[in-house]
Amino acid sequence: MAKIGFIGLGIMGAPMALNLQKGGHRLFLHSRSGVKEKALLDGDGTECTSPAEVANSAEFIITMLPNTTDVETVLFGEKGVAAGLASHSLRDSPARSSLDATDAGRAAGGGKGRLVIDMSSISPLATKTFAKRICELGADYLDAPVSGGDVGAKNATLTIMVGGSEEAFARAKPLFELMGKNITLVGANGDGQTTKVANQIIVALTIEAISEALVFAAKAGADPAKVRQALMGGFASSRILEVHGERLLQRNFAPGFRIELHQKDLGLALEGAKALGLSLPNTATCQELFNACVANGLARSDHSAMVRALELLANFTICGAPPDARKSTFLS
Repeated sequence: MAKIGFIGLGIMGAPMALNLQKGGHRLFLHSRSGVKEKALLDGDGTECTSPAEVANSAEFIITMLPNTTDVETVLFGEKGVAAGLASHSLRDSPARSSLDATDAGRAAGGGKGRLVIDMSSISPLATKTFAKRICELGADYLDAPVSGGDVGAKNATLTIMVGGSEEAFARAKPLFELMGKNITLVGANGDGQTTKVANQIIVALTIEAISEALVFAAKAGADPAKVRQALMGGFASSRILEVHGERLLQRNFAPGFRIELHQKDLGLALEGAKALGLSLPNTATCQELFNACVANGLARSDHSAMVRALELLANFTICGAPPDARKSTFLS
């Protein structure tokens, strides 16, 4: 049984933590809004008051947070993970008490034996910096973003893309296997996040293509459900056509993965493209469609709701009367 800290217990984090608990591990939990998942506490999980307390209690510290700034705050803010790692050396080295906690922890290797695993989807460049700072404290660091949505999190079938050392990956793999199925060590720190950005480009462009295709088919007078059924047996078949194609036909936009989060990920892609001197024209188009959705109040809807922006442009809905430009109609 390992002592595992888990910070961030939202749509994805809570079921991931539950799967670790079902695997027989002891959890130390922290969420800025409090631990809402009663089953985690009933299963002998311990709620901690800060990320520092989590790091002080656990040998593995997992973060599952919305964005880069959240991860930076949790890791390096006041009472953050770094402070918790440093406190191990401070307890044993009173002579260092006049030093900043992080500097003291770095000097004495206060994080030795700890492994920080960030499973958020954040900036690859920032990740490299975060990893360097954590490793200077004597701990190891993996970036291990996931794909598979809330269904994959609940069913422990996530795809996990990992950046870091082979030694750290080998330590963490038994934990990953409790949360996912397709688990790959891609390369060094930051490469896991780069892979996730690539994944999000593919997912966004595929949702856009499916949305265009079904809007076209429905406007032409064909039954979009039967069109989707036919496409599922051909070369256009995909998991996204299966899951999100059904979502947009049923008008089920309850969030599995929110538009505002996918919008954030495409922002990382476009930011990286600018730094690398690349053009990602279709990624930019998808971002503009997400921007239109957010402007019309759909930020917290599932990313399959991208179809609503295309329907507005077409003045036509797949399953009903054509929308006008009014926000109330667009949201219906």
